Amino acid sequence: MKKITRLTFLILGACLILYGLLLYSEKSEGYKSGNIVQLYNWGDYIDPDLIEKFEEESGYKVVYETYDSNEAMYTKIEQGGNSYDLAVPSDYMISKMIKNDMLIPLDYKKINGLDNIDQRFLDHSFDKKNKYSIPYFWGTLGIIYNDKFIEEGEIEHWDDLWNPKYKNNIMLIDGAREVMGLSLNSMGKSVNNTNIEDLINAKEKLDSLVPNIRAIVADEMKMYMVQEESMLAVTFSGEASEMVANNENLHYIIPPEGSNLWFDNIVIPKTAKNLDGAYALINFLLEPENAAQNAEYIGYATPNTKAMELMPEEVVTDKQFYPSKETVEHLEVYEDLGIEMLGIYNDYFLSFKMHRK
Repeated sequence: MKKITRLTFLILGACLILYGLLLYSEKSEGYKSGNIVQLYNWGDYIDPDLIEKFEEESGYKVVYETYDSNEAMYTKIEQGGNSYDLAVPSDYMISKMIKNDMLIPLDYKKINGLDNIDQRFLDHSFDKKNKYSIPYFWGTLGIIYNDKFIEEGEIEHWDDLWNPKYKNNIMLIDGAREVMGLSLNSMGKSVNNTNIEDLINAKEKLDSLVPNIRAIVADEMKMYMVQEESMLAVTFSGEASEMVANNENLHYIIPPEGSNLWFDNIVIPKTAKNLDGAYALINFLLEPENAAQNAEYIGYATPNTKAMELMPEEVVTDKQFYPSKETVEHLEVYEDLGIEMLGIYNDYFLSFKMHRK
């Protein structure tokens, strides 16, 4: 009798589960028909509430996978083992993916809201006329300092980093283009310089900066700066915004002689299987309300002008993270310099890092 009763309850339980799944699938035709959008993105680079909102409104299910570098993203998409419908590479990597025929040209008849994007962030060299990509977030490379140790106006230029006062007190982001670029900028040269003599001079100048370097780090820089373990650091604006939010003594500046202007854009890889879902998510993220919510969650600068109108004034008028047009005009986007030249940058940077030991 117990066996029969137990079996009955098991059958009833299974039926209830199946009924619940049926109701859930009928709630969303997209789910029932297997309409999944595979988004390949940086970690914590979209508000989870927006994903849930998109799923409820569209009927699509978002599968969210993350990477920690452009190179890791590139390799995985190149291998073709996953059918990613959308990815969010940075500028120079977009150029590389275009050259290697890894992206699908955008069908602008299916895109709504592109007119919300500031024209300053369209038609750049890495993707002329935005044939393959839609701006997602943007920012700069600059210097963050602590006003407990450094007075306002004391540090404004890249050359100021060489001040002996900062001995063993500077943290650098762990990136060849970034560190070599700041040295090149300090000499009035482009961050995309390919002149070997200029690169050698930039590397030698970096070697003279060694006494001031406390560490060359990645994500852990945020913790170190918030905890005031260093006077200043070179980092990206998005990282800096998080530091500033957690320590009121921190401030971010962009040297006027020039620096890097970076973009993370949305693209459709050739691995895509659900183009309708991909365009649906692009359009959703271009809606001002959603773009504003996403920008406030991420803390990076949005290129969506209509979204900025919905955001707190103190955020969008903060020149640290929404610099003036005049400042942006002096900034450069990293270009894809090719494997050989990138190897030279990496070799000089590695030599600089070894010089510290």
